[in-house]
Amino acid sequence: MQPFSKKWLRPLFRHSKAAGAICPGGIFVLSYTYHFKDKRDSAMHNELTKKDIQMMREELDYRRIQLRPQLLEAVKEARAFGDLSENFEYKAAKQEKNRNESRIRFLENMIKTAVVLPEPEESDGVALYDKVTVFLEDEGDTEVYQVVTTMRQDALHGLISKESPLGKALLGRRVGEKFHIQVNDKYGYDAVVKAIEKGADDGSVPLNQF
Repeated sequence: MQPFSKKWLRPLFRHSKAAGAICPGGIFVLSYTYHFKDKRDSAMHNELTKKDIQMMREELDYRRIQLRPQLLEAVKEARAFGDLSENFEYKAAKQEKNRNESRIRFLENMIKTAVVLPEPEESDGVALYDKVTVFLEDEGDTEVYQVVTTMRQDALHGLISKESPLGKALLGRRVGEKFHIQVNDKYGYDAVVKAIEKGADDGSVPLNQF
């Protein structure tokens, strides 16, 4: 097990509500709740780009047309192995089939309910898909983030949702501007924009898989 590291926790505290406790035996237990609701429900009615919709439709086509028949066949073959109560292959195949169907339903709902964002206007400030170098004053650290939609966010890898506290605070900021990020009622921090690398929604950032 890796030793506890404050630095490892920073992304979670910056982009979510987090809490930790020392349990008997000296084990540190971390629980955290992202700034939005559960991923499967939160993205409903989120503002997404045309590229998000295109990528979701492409994934849907693959899952419905290619993957679904393969998984159904895998379940059929595994069922033939014998007693289902002790048939690991059948259970695994069924789980994969159910996971695929769940993802299909999620993507269908996302496409149905999404609000499509207009094309961004040119600006010197931080916009969607820009990479931003940020100096965190309290910690003396410099980090690089890319502001993305909720369908592509991955805070632990620097992909920050536009709906997160940091994402909301960054949008529109210019180089040299100092700003405050209020994560929750009890925690906030100050930062300064050091550099902005203008980006585009070219599909290079993949969709979240959950």
